[in-house]
Amino acid sequence: MDLDVARIEHAVQVIDPVFLNTPQYLDEQLCRALGHRAVSVKVETANPVRSFKGRGADLMLSTLAPGTPVVCASSGNFGQAVAYAGRARGMPVVVFVPETVNPAKRERMETFGARVIAAGADGLSARKAAAVHAERHPDHLYLQDGLQAAIAEGAGTIGVELTRGAPGGPGFDAVVLPVGDGALINGVACWMKEHAPGTRIVGVNAEGAPTMRESLRAGRAVHLEHVRTFADGIAVRTLLETSVRRACALVDEIVLVSDHAIAAAMELAARTLGIVLEPAGAAGLAAIAEGAVAGDRLATVLTGANPRPEQVRALAARLTGPAWAPSPAGRTTFLRTREKT
Repeated sequence: MDLDVARIEHAVQVIDPVFLNTPQYLDEQLCRALGHRAVSVKVETANPVRSFKGRGADLMLSTLAPGTPVVCASSGNFGQAVAYAGRARGMPVVVFVPETVNPAKRERMETFGARVIAAGADGLSARKAAAVHAERHPDHLYLQDGLQAAIAEGAGTIGVELTRGAPGGPGFDAVVLPVGDGALINGVACWMKEHAPGTRIVGVNAEGAPTMRESLRAGRAVHLEHVRTFADGIAVRTLLETSVRRACALVDEIVLVSDHAIAAAMELAARTLGIVLEPAGAAGLAAIAEGAVAGDRLATVLTGANPRPEQVRALAARLTGPAWAPSPAGRTTFLRTREKT
């Protein structure tokens, strides 16, 4: 295993404090809506990039020489994190994004000083363009979310805080995490397996993008020709072998949730927690609400709050209707679903 718990613990001393010690608590209204289970939420949205990605990006850049140019591909949140950390550490940043990138995320990347280049229809196309750029500019270090150990280990500091802040002391039956490229779940799982081995690590894929689930079943990275979900942050067609290898060793289970369940979880978070999440950020909560995860003491990470404008409008429409209530089917809503080919 190339991830290391000692490095995760040390990362707490290195990462910009603005990304650390995020709120972690039980909300009584939320727990009541989830069948009176004790569900702790860890809020990773109250920071300059509105997602957990700042932890891994900042740790990764801390390992580089000052002034090192970096390039990456991103659907938005990783690119924001690299741009923010790069500006703070004096490193030029180039981010390749899909042409369908959330315009708000692109604007924030550019605000943080990154050069943003649209390339192709989806994240895989952006990845390929970033790789070509790195080949043509050998002075640029190519960062791949899910590849470099430091990125996952930075995300693993969430696990440090989860184990130290479990309400009531005995820990969690399961920690439930959205899964895109795998850095978050692998980093957190690395820490939890060492310090809370009785806690199950459950990942969540969108039904229309079950890439990690299919990869774990196959024991290797599986390429999906098409993915279809409105949760851009977890709409991954191809995973890196390194990320899948880690997950095979660390992750207990991957469950699937529908886009409608994610939309309902976004509504639930807004009503009970007062937080407007992007779809990927609500995937863990959706899995718990749908009854896909066993256990009475659960934790989930609210991973991002950079929704598309149309998703905000759809959420506002839901909030003007009757209050959310758990149900297997959920309620139908307008979702702008994209097919990635």
